[in-house]
Amino acid sequence: MVSRVWSSSVQGITALPIEVEAHVSPGMPKYTVVGLPDGAVRESRQRIYSALVTNSLPVPRGIVNVNLAPANVRKEGTMFDLPMAVALFCATTGSLSNEQLQRFCIVGELALDGRVRPVRGLLSIALQVRKSGGKTLIVPAANEPEVCIVNNVTTYLVASLGEALDVLHDRQGSPKPVRSRSFPRQPESPRKTYDFADVRGQTSVKRALEVAAAGAHNVLMVGPPGSGKTMLARRLPSILPPITTAESLETTQIHSVHGIRKQTVPVIHRPFRAPHHTISDVGLCGGGSRLRPGEISLAHNGVLFLDEMPEFKRSVLEVLRQPLEEGRITISRANGSTTYPARFMLVAGMNPCPCGHRSNRNHPCSCSSDQVQRYMSRISGPLLDRIDIHIELQPVTFAAMTSKIPSEQSAEIRKRVSGCRRQQQIRFAERQGVYANAQMDTDLIRQHCGLKNDSQKLLKHAVNKLGFSARAYDKVLKLSRTIADLESSDRITSAHVAEAIQYRSLDRAAITFV
Repeated sequence: MVSRVWSSSVQGITALPIEVEAHVSPGMPKYTVVGLPDGAVRESRQRIYSALVTNSLPVPRGIVNVNLAPANVRKEGTMFDLPMAVALFCATTGSLSNEQLQRFCIVGELALDGRVRPVRGLLSIALQVRKSGGKTLIVPAANEPEVCIVNNVTTYLVASLGEALDVLHDRQGSPKPVRSRSFPRQPESPRKTYDFADVRGQTSVKRALEVAAAGAHNVLMVGPPGSGKTMLARRLPSILPPITTAESLETTQIHSVHGIRKQTVPVIHRPFRAPHHTISDVGLCGGGSRLRPGEISLAHNGVLFLDEMPEFKRSVLEVLRQPLEEGRITISRANGSTTYPARFMLVAGMNPCPCGHRSNRNHPCSCSSDQVQRYMSRISGPLLDRIDIHIELQPVTFAAMTSKIPSEQSAEIRKRVSGCRRQQQIRFAERQGVYANAQMDTDLIRQHCGLKNDSQKLLKHAVNKLGFSARAYDKVLKLSRTIADLESSDRITSAHVAEAIQYRSLDRAAITFV
């Protein structure tokens, strides 16, 4: 007899329906799994057989063939344990017809005693089931936080193989379908852990970060040790607009596929990721044998902070070029290709020289010009060109550290930033995938960043004197548009352009990058 059970596999953050077929026939004992299974799928035999024996259920004898269709798609992970066990049970006993099984989508990993363990990527599977319609989910009870935020899907949470079979047979006392809970309301105020009110001094830098948050611009902060680069970067999410429901769902999908979201789902705060400078290119962009998302995808709709940027391997930093331009990362390996979303704000920090005191007025620098040049050239020119704002920091003065005047709180800055973002959402309402000024392409720049005579002359003078590239020229226009939006100005004035030029400090310093 051939039994057919529906399951699902996750490719990137998209779920693909998988049909699990099991056939048992008389003959010399042999167990075969086909359909491009990986090692974890092939090892499922031991888990399935032990679970059946432990629960006093019949074990298939003879020639056992399991097929995972479509056969040309690679199947990875342990999520097929439970559907394969159900298919083998039904093929052995004939207790359920294929018509009865067709309305279910079953996912779960089995323990040796028959317990059902959680799996990654279940949110994507639940969304795929809702989109296709008509299927009832049977999933691990431990994955409840993920599946319960998807409405209009009938879901049964099971803790063991026995409970799954009870649901399929509709036995008395079997688990009842769970109700989806309402999506958590997005927070109107930032988290209280980090607040710009804690930052003393650095008024110009806080202004630059406000502009960056208002237009989703990338930032590079250059300053001596202790000037507050890390402190400021960690507080940037507190002034970003609240994450929307669509952004939250997409970000949670990525975290679910990676496996880092266990109990606290969905993501209701914009992510902040700060990988160490020893990270590999696979750790940053994603990949590996199972093509998991990397740090740039985990920071999707949030902030990616690279502290001590020149200390990162050059090959790692060059990975950032594509996602900074396109908002996604495509990972291609011998076993397949996957695309993950990666639209994030890049915030980087670095010292001005190896000793860190080149721009410190109160501490002499011990580095030669060659040492400074070698240190700064660790960041390639093309990558630096993709960073909108370069801002220099000075050490915080004693007067600023001991000042009794309270600094502006993140909540107040966030109101201005959110208002500016709302203007941009209205402006780009008809352009799909564009939500902020930093994402404007050439056509949108030409349409919304027109300059009058005085501002045009100022920018022309800056381009000729500082040698801006075409990309840097576009960055200045985008920044000018954001600064004008913060003032609710339809027209970009020379003052807006002048401030935008000031945020290209490394270009103004005429430092050569290679």
